[in-house]
Amino acid sequence: MNIPFYIAKRYLFAKKSHNVINVISAISVAGIALASFALICTLSVFNGFHNLISSLFSDFDPELKIVPVHGKFFDTGDERIKAARTLPFIEVCSFTLEEQALLQYKSRQQIAIIKGVDDNFHDLADIESILFGNGIYMLSDEVCDYGILGINLLRKMDCGAQPVDPLTLYVPRKGGAVSIVNPASSFNSAPIFSPGVFFKVDQEKYDDNYVIVSLDLARRLTGHHDNASSMELKLSEGCGILKARRELKSVLGDGFRILDRYQQQADVFKVVKLEKFISYLFLSFILLIACFNIISSLIMLMIEKQNDAILLKSLGAEERTVERIFVMNGVLISVTGAIAGLAAGIVAVLLQQHLGLIRLGAAGNFIVDSYPVNLKISDILTVLLTVIAVSFISIRPIGRIARKYVVNRQRE
Repeated sequence: MNIPFYIAKRYLFAKKSHNVINVISAISVAGIALASFALICTLSVFNGFHNLISSLFSDFDPELKIVPVHGKFFDTGDERIKAARTLPFIEVCSFTLEEQALLQYKSRQQIAIIKGVDDNFHDLADIESILFGNGIYMLSDEVCDYGILGINLLRKMDCGAQPVDPLTLYVPRKGGAVSIVNPASSFNSAPIFSPGVFFKVDQEKYDDNYVIVSLDLARRLTGHHDNASSMELKLSEGCGILKARRELKSVLGDGFRILDRYQQQADVFKVVKLEKFISYLFLSFILLIACFNIISSLIMLMIEKQNDAILLKSLGAEERTVERIFVMNGVLISVTGAIAGLAAGIVAVLLQQHLGLIRLGAAGNFIVDSYPVNLKISDILTVLLTVIAVSFISIRPIGRIARKYVVNRQRE
């Protein structure tokens, strides 16, 4: 029989002669439970927002994106690029070309980013799901070129989804100097019409700045007739991202970077991870403060049970055994609080995930109606290990206090 554990368990649940000890112990358990509950709920909410942002970008960003390490553009006739396109796990391959341009509509002007895409771009990205309006997805025909604007850029230009007059794109000529006498001669320009639709990604980076045009028009405007700024890939079903990246790396070498969706939006996801980490630190600090209540509870317990400790010493118990009784009592308080808090947190997260109990506000004002959450086993283990580590820090001095107190009492 584990005597310290058995006695500690009786001390934890038995009624004390002073009710204040029970109250302080209950407060300690409740504090740890509340901190554990807050930790698992907060981490799950950040996981939910992380997944929400990822789903928003997935409609516009490819699974993998290949960009040059140096410079903005690369030759699409490069032998390495040709070899990469023939890999069996690639279902769709599309070249894109991005460049800044001046967008003009009547008296309104706005700096924008043109994204020239191949004809198979709609097979690569789920572009149809983010298009709104009465028109269709179309970038060119025998008569003219078309451009699809982001919703916020459309509002800035005040042109509507289907303007009567065309918009005009201006891009500085490659390698040319700006003429002060005739500035217009220093730019390549082209009119674009609207196909009657606009896109909405719900991300400022795209909605505020991007214009989707055909790759041919983008090349004519920029002068990069055989170049592209990226090669975007859609993988075959069942092909893993890591495996695909390894094989692509072996073919492309060190001259290209292979970016997954998280790396394509590294700044956004870094902010989410940083906010999650800072929240974790703050809540861990609150947990540490809650754990220090255990010390008060254990010191008062030692005062009440000092005669029991002396009796155990007289019966031959070692100082370490007496010390472990009070340490084990503190461990039981921490574990009880952690399990209670985690259990309540897991139930709350699952209820929110399936029922959406906590709403964000009035319907239609946000991307989602309720707080997104996602429960991960790794977060449960992280919270549990955090409680154990913090509890160890707070309980560690108890053994020395108990040993010194019992020794001094025995000598008296």
